[in-house]
Amino acid sequence: MKRSTGSLSKKDLLPRTIAVITDSCADVPPELARQYGIYILPLQIRCSEGVFRDGVDIHPADIYRIQQKEQPGSSLPLGSDLEQLLTRIKEDGYTQAIALMMSSGLSGTYNLVRQAVEPAAENGLTLAAFDTMTSSIGTGAIALQLSEYIARGMDFEDACQEAEKLIKGTTVFFSVDTLEFLRKGGRIGKITAMAGSVLQIKPILAFAEDGQLTSVAKVRGRKMVQQKLIELVQERYQPGRRFNLMVADGGAPEEGKELEKKLAKAFPGYENYFKANIGATLSIYTGSGVLGAAIQYLD
Repeated sequence: MKRSTGSLSKKDLLPRTIAVITDSCADVPPELARQYGIYILPLQIRCSEGVFRDGVDIHPADIYRIQQKEQPGSSLPLGSDLEQLLTRIKEDGYTQAIALMMSSGLSGTYNLVRQAVEPAAENGLTLAAFDTMTSSIGTGAIALQLSEYIARGMDFEDACQEAEKLIKGTTVFFSVDTLEFLRKGGRIGKITAMAGSVLQIKPILAFAEDGQLTSVAKVRGRKMVQQKLIELVQERYQPGRRFNLMVADGGAPEEGKELEKKLAKAFPGYENYFKANIGATLSIYTGSGVLGAAIQYLD
């Protein structure tokens, strides 16, 4: 994920008093995580080659390779990893932290972190955990935008309120090339079955109110995917409101660049533009060829 406008300069930044935590499915790259004080909790990935940590010792290209011979699986972050992360936050001088985790409709990661709130308080760290009800560019954009607010001096209580607003104001749409991996991985959720492989039907997915995946549209052929994604964002667009744009791709970099340009042209009034590459855990369930577009309201 990259920030193409609105970056903070050093003179804008205040001493940080609040840490922001998210999981590896938020697809925030290490350089931005360091710049904006975001701590990443990695999910685990399992296959015949071993057990790995998402974004640490396994990456999307590895997943695409492994999928040619088997279906890898994912599991929650290690409890010990969470304990170590919270300890590191304390050692880095923070007394407050906000955790923004991927949808509980897809993973138990939010519940894992929520259970750590009381133990963290006993160790002197005030921790608030939020279910973002989305993932990838959705969760990542929420974490980055909230980190920017905190860097400009927002206090803990206000930051928690803004987290809730950002969650409600963030909508993500994405297309997968095939539903095969979602089916194999047991993440099919509310997605309507369709004969995609026979008719070249490409489903457009979004997150339902309960955080599960659901079908919102379908097109015939990849050439129609980008236009449909833009149309779906247009349906959510409200002139006069402050907003960010987001684009993602998984194993489709050239199409991702095209979509980034088209979305920016269609909605030129954005404040920040986030670009993400789908990480290893989500690639297990999407495969390659993913395109996503999203809008996030700030008011």
